[in-house]
Amino acid sequence: MLGKSNKQGFTLIELLLVLTLVAMLAGLAVPIVSKSIQRAKGATLKEDLFVLRKTINDFYADHAHYPQTLVELVNEGYIRTLPIDPLTERYDTWQLEYTTGDDAEDGIIDVRSGYQGDAPDGTRYSEW
Repeated sequence: MLGKSNKQGFTLIELLLVLTLVAMLAGLAVPIVSKSIQRAKGATLKEDLFVLRKTINDFYADHAHYPQTLVELVNEGYIRTLPIDPLTERYDTWQLEYTTGDDAEDGIIDVRSGYQGDAPDGTRYSEW
């Protein structure tokens, strides 16, 4: 019985084959996950822009002038907190568009994302 070995386990080739298959599956999953994350950020951006634009319009309807800053919307109670741009992950990168002309006091009339990349549909996020 000394010459007979009864070892049980995996060979090196079997382990390498399994690791190779796991690596291939992980390589296929990464692009799918990253695309879904980007789509979710785009959907969040659309919602945040809708809320900010509606809030600016509500402020104008109540005060007959546009807000000077986005913080004014928070201070007046129109929104609880200033939303973070989901693409830049900062709250201070919003691009603001101000009124022009003599008939209205200068204020914010529109807001856009400060991110300079392209959306999956080919448009720029900063044009939404």
